[in-house]
Amino acid sequence: MAFHVRSNSLPSKSHPVIANVEDHICRLKSSQEASVSASSICTNLASLRDLHEDINNLIQLPSVQKALIDENRANELLDGSLELVNICGIARDIILLTNESVEELESSLRRNRGIDTYMNSRKKIEKMVRKWIKNLKSTFDQCSTNKASNLASALKEAQAISFSVLKSALKFLHQSKKLGHWFPISVDQAMSIHRQKKNCMP
Repeated sequence: MAFHVRSNSLPSKSHPVIANVEDHICRLKSSQEASVSASSICTNLASLRDLHEDINNLIQLPSVQKALIDENRANELLDGSLELVNICGIARDIILLTNESVEELESSLRRNRGIDTYMNSRKKIEKMVRKWIKNLKSTFDQCSTNKASNLASALKEAQAISFSVLKSALKFLHQSKKLGHWFPISVDQAMSIHRQKKNCMP
């Protein structure tokens, strides 16, 4: 993929920042075609961080800012960025709730208390993920298979692949067969351990 732009004042496609952005997008697109695992999600999220660091460096260039303004695409890209910020906030809240749920479970098992809080937290997290997936906006739902015709469309493609990676991560979290990667034990296991501890109490 190469960035084709109208202004001769823009950095060439051999510019290190542009080359890095292209490389990140290509690798992330390829990774979306592979099987999903906890390891691949962590790798993709790290690559996503690097991608946006390079994009941030790219849009700091005066020539790039001018090109986006000339193409009247700045507002469109800003809307996409705000949508990604919203998605990242949702993902962060889900991960924080997951951590709190695990801590509550560990505390309950140590103190021989019930696991109702853990079960409610887990159900709440699953409900949040289901609701988010159901209400997904289609703006970035699929990455374009066409090469970017200019800088703005290349940045849109970066937004699209970002959305795809985050969506895959939350879908993975939602899939019941793979929740063991995020929760230390299942609800049934937690209930069994709790019953065993109660039976051992004098």
